Amino acid sequence: MTTRIDRRFADLKAEGRAALVTFVTAGDPDFETSLKIIKGLPKAGADVIEFGMPFTDPMADGPAIQAAGLRALASGQTTKKTLKLVKEFRKDDKDTPVVLMGYYNPIYVYGVDKFLADAKAAGVDGLIIVDLPPEEDVELCIPAMAAGINFIRLATPTTDDRRAPAVFKNTSGFVYYVSVLGITGTKAPDLKSVKANVNRLRKHTDLPIAVGFGVKSAEQARAIAKDADGVVVGSALVKAVEESLTKAGKPTAKTAKAVHALVADIARGVRS
Repeated sequence: MTTRIDRRFADLKAEGRAALVTFVTAGDPDFETSLKIIKGLPKAGADVIEFGMPFTDPMADGPAIQAAGLRALASGQTTKKTLKLVKEFRKDDKDTPVVLMGYYNPIYVYGVDKFLADAKAAGVDGLIIVDLPPEEDVELCIPAMAAGINFIRLATPTTDDRRAPAVFKNTSGFVYYVSVLGITGTKAPDLKSVKANVNRLRKHTDLPIAVGFGVKSAEQARAIAKDADGVVVGSALVKAVEESLTKAGKPTAKTAKAVHALVADIARGVRS
């Protein structure tokens, strides 16, 4: 089964450029502002959109995304509301791939079968669940693929040639290469290391490889796009939301515009 993700990466390959994958936290700083942000992402230059599912214990996330998750939860964001965001987005956009990124606990609590059915109905194309290793594929990965939802796996600088086959065995859509060790948004990627590892991982998979963690500027995006099939930007966008808010954490007229302006700038880097 061909998904929106498969089609988008195939189209971009034919164009001869990398994808810009943008991450924002669902419900940050509130539902309506979050919807406004995500609706404007494709026009600003996003090729694939990742929605972070807020969770109280986000162990892989740095301070910016942790704070965004807490803002979203404080405003009443739930897994059900995150799926509603996708459904609202789909009313105007039938083509842009949507990936939900987060942790297994909220899905487990929701109920795997019900979650997958509701996610598919809402218009979700892929899942990135950072705390489910390949050894746990029966929990969610295999049921997701059976439901027609891509299960996107993370690879890291420590994913060596012995580990890679297990990591990629049931992966679909694309591979998310985490360019730095540690949590999100705290270090800049080492471009030489990124190039070497992306080329090494290509020996183990035909899937597109998107590189993220620490990408903040058009210059970084341009450099990474030379070797990768996609560039992921997350913490920088979440930080743009945070910096636009009032002292009380409320959205302003600048909130959505700040995110879209940064996406447009980074998109120019990816496309140049």
